[in-house]
Amino acid sequence: MKIICLARNYVAHARELNNPLPEKPLFFMKHENSIVRGNKPFYYPDFSTDIHYELELVLKISKVGKNIEKKFADRYYDEIGLGIDFTARDLQTEARKNGAPWEIAKAFDNSAPLSDFLPVSDFKDISSLAFQLDINGKRVQEGESGLMIFPVEVQIAYISRFITLKTGDLIFTGTPAGVGPVKIGDHLEAYLEGKKMLDFYVK
Repeated sequence: MKIICLARNYVAHARELNNPLPEKPLFFMKHENSIVRGNKPFYYPDFSTDIHYELELVLKISKVGKNIEKKFADRYYDEIGLGIDFTARDLQTEARKNGAPWEIAKAFDNSAPLSDFLPVSDFKDISSLAFQLDINGKRVQEGESGLMIFPVEVQIAYISRFITLKTGDLIFTGTPAGVGPVKIGDHLEAYLEGKKMLDFYVK
């Protein structure tokens, strides 16, 4: 299983981190041991003092595809969920300053809490899905898939030019504005179209 993550895919998020808007999709990889399922706690790692949450819509790829045409992209996924792209912002800042890769800040163990998945057929329009994140009962992030710089079909077409997509692969589609730090004891709850999908604690 591959975990492919879009970076800077919402204008407001790119601007809140003072990043330029991309001209084409930017993606990076997480590893299978990044995944945390079943609302198990996220344990704050000892190598960072600045872990940030980033809530994202996640696609589950349903069949093998290479060089997928944009018009056929919807045939390659049939389930959608939510995930958190936890980021060690202090390590990421240092890596970017030194021109180094981001994996140390993005792909560490347990950096991707993942919800269960729902059939795409449950939703009227994938291009206008609303999702939210609450921490300790306070709304901190609100996103809407229609605000993506690169919509889902563009992501799939672009990624599959370089990497063959296989059944079970995951695409984290980018985070909206409102990212910020978590601390031990925080309670995270995430919603997709009003349905609670994630409910876990930082320990």
